[in-house]
Amino acid sequence: MIAMGRKIAEGRRRRGLTQDQLAEQLGVSFQAVSSWERGENEPDRVHLVQLARALDMSTDDLLSCVDKSGLSAPRTRIFSEEHMYTFLKSKAADFGLKQTAAALPFAREQHKGQLRDGIGERVPYINHPLVLACHAWALGLRDDDVLAALLLHDTVEDTGVKPDELPAGPRVQQAVCLLSRNMYYQATGDGAKDRSLRKETQDKYYAGIAEDPLACLVKCFDRCGNLSDMAFGFSRQGMANYIRDTEEHVLPLLQKVKDVPEWNDAAWLISYQLTALIEAYKRLL
Repeated sequence: MIAMGRKIAEGRRRRGLTQDQLAEQLGVSFQAVSSWERGENEPDRVHLVQLARALDMSTDDLLSCVDKSGLSAPRTRIFSEEHMYTFLKSKAADFGLKQTAAALPFAREQHKGQLRDGIGERVPYINHPLVLACHAWALGLRDDDVLAALLLHDTVEDTGVKPDELPAGPRVQQAVCLLSRNMYYQATGDGAKDRSLRKETQDKYYAGIAEDPLACLVKCFDRCGNLSDMAFGFSRQGMANYIRDTEEHVLPLLQKVKDVPEWNDAAWLISYQLTALIEAYKRLL
């Protein structure tokens, strides 16, 4: 029902109607329209036909949104950013992780107002780096550089912050710089938007990351997160392209991660997750 509710809300907005106006056209209360859009109730057969006509849709369009699998609706977000933030803040204090403690409020402030695609709505962007840091913690990584780099990995690329402005040491600053495509294009003079150069610049970008084990680890965690979420915001072709990029460029970085003894167990689990996600998507596409 939630899928149908989203379709009704999208159709109403596309027609420039308020809930009150749509309700008036259908001869129902605005509370009825609101409950349909929230997925709490479904329109009956008569109102379904009227609704489809009012939204310039077919009844098949609306009914095709109803989930016949018996599965619950997908969640907007898997984990709460507030809970993850509090968890990491307490762990940083307990373990004396000074860079992580400083990176948390810095990343939250820099990403303030930025959104990430979710189911039915867009979630605060900070959810993404928090998920990665919690993922690393769950795999037993207590390295202050690793956690800080995960929290800060998108700040240079997405917020305009310079690497030397990051509240972290040189090792983290260097890794974040390598991961930031805008810094790479600026440093090399490669044309980021020139399609004829895109393959060559992609290869160079990943070659730079491969020189830094910390950057490799962060990129692999980042790709785990992005693959897990990409069904929410990618087209089918976009997903296929992203899978190819992962197989060609990201999976080879895991060997650099495995070369660091204290990261070996985490590397195996990351490899399993990436490979499982890739193979599942291949069968669904």
